[in-house]
Amino acid sequence: MNEINDVLEDYNNYLECVPKGTVQIAEQLREDNMQEAFSAIKDFSEGVLWLSQASDFLKCNGAHVELDILKIQEFLVQVNEGLEKQDYVLVADMFEYEIAPFFKEVKSAKGIHQ
Repeated sequence: MNEINDVLEDYNNYLECVPKGTVQIAEQLREDNMQEAFSAIKDFSEGVLWLSQASDFLKCNGAHVELDILKIQEFLVQVNEGLEKQDYVLVADMFEYEIAPFFKEVKSAKGIHQ
């Protein structure tokens, strides 16, 4: 049970930090700090993969989780397409105006006793 509570706490803490991080990615792209932006995008991708895995784990253990994994996958595909086209304005706009608001709206996960 302790592992579930630890994952729940880490999940909610990480979820709270994502919107700020996505805006920072947008700023890095707009300021032409590509190395930092690409590193942050990689970290974001790894982070949302962890969120997806944690979401599944929490759901399997009775927690209430509202994260729309399919929407996140859609964002990642669009980001990847923008990066391939080197359309960094589009990617920056996506992070600031689509991805950040999406994560701001995601409710914290709740354990079975909350």
